[in-house]
Amino acid sequence: MQIGPYTLSAPVILAPMAGVTDKPFRLLCRQLGAGLAVSEMTSANPRLRGSLKSQQRMDFSNEPGPVGVQIAGHDPQQLADAARYSMDRGAQIIDINMGCPAKKVCNVAAGSALLRDELLIGRILDAVVRAVPVPVTLKIRTGYTREQRNAVVVARMAESAGIAAIAVHGRTREDLFSGSAEYDSVAAVKAAVGIPVIANGDIDTPEKARRIFQHTGCDAVMIGRAAQGRPWIFREIAHYLATGTVLPAPSLAEVCDHLLGHLAALHTFYGEHMGVRIARKHLGWYSRAHPGHLAFRNRVNQTESADAQISATREHFRMLIDGSRLAA
Repeated sequence: MQIGPYTLSAPVILAPMAGVTDKPFRLLCRQLGAGLAVSEMTSANPRLRGSLKSQQRMDFSNEPGPVGVQIAGHDPQQLADAARYSMDRGAQIIDINMGCPAKKVCNVAAGSALLRDELLIGRILDAVVRAVPVPVTLKIRTGYTREQRNAVVVARMAESAGIAAIAVHGRTREDLFSGSAEYDSVAAVKAAVGIPVIANGDIDTPEKARRIFQHTGCDAVMIGRAAQGRPWIFREIAHYLATGTVLPAPSLAEVCDHLLGHLAALHTFYGEHMGVRIARKHLGWYSRAHPGHLAFRNRVNQTESADAQISATREHFRMLIDGSRLAA
């Protein structure tokens, strides 16, 4: 998978997710096989750049390249300025968000709301591509409504504007995250353009990833929600695509090690107070497949210190490992 001058180590990409794909999670996913990990969506509004949250989103120190940053907005000049701002702080790939279905994003005419205005799309693509010398990518849905799927039209516009790659989530904005993603639209986009096409939506197993490659002819797959609490999915998919064999699931001890490392990174990056709170959702995702996950989640949601959170996690996984040994 090639994006501009960058050859990805694997055709498996971490999708940008607001409140999820922060620096600690990106680093972990890259360590576990993701060929690219795109930052969570950053607003192009310059008035928001001074906040601590915005500054944390622009921290790419010691992050393996290529560094991908997603920007969102509806004003072509603001988006162009945001692309330059991101590049100046280390971004090597700029991704434009035209796929987010969230109401608060669409209500300000950004995200997938842009799919209703192809003239504005053209102005945005031209402005951002002209603004920076680094590759610019685009993430879209298949359309705003089921009756107005225009992914092929937008993809052709993107290619003409100089976009380096396009990711297509197989749902419309109307669908939000309900039902199942469809991939015929992704296949149609791939057949219509010469730039790399990335398939996104409901890809949660290595076998499904390969079926989607075969069905669409895509150049890479993008993993979002399936990576929450399961960051090793990237190496599982990459290994299966390369060899046709399935990696064994990580042991409980390995899951615990990854989780403890993730917790420590969150506590360090955000500071103890915020790190403990941000870690709670990750703890819920990591533990949801294991017995006793509800009691564990209730316990860690009440912890207020990093030491207590780590201690509770160690104890929970020690009980799981002991129980697994007894069952064997």
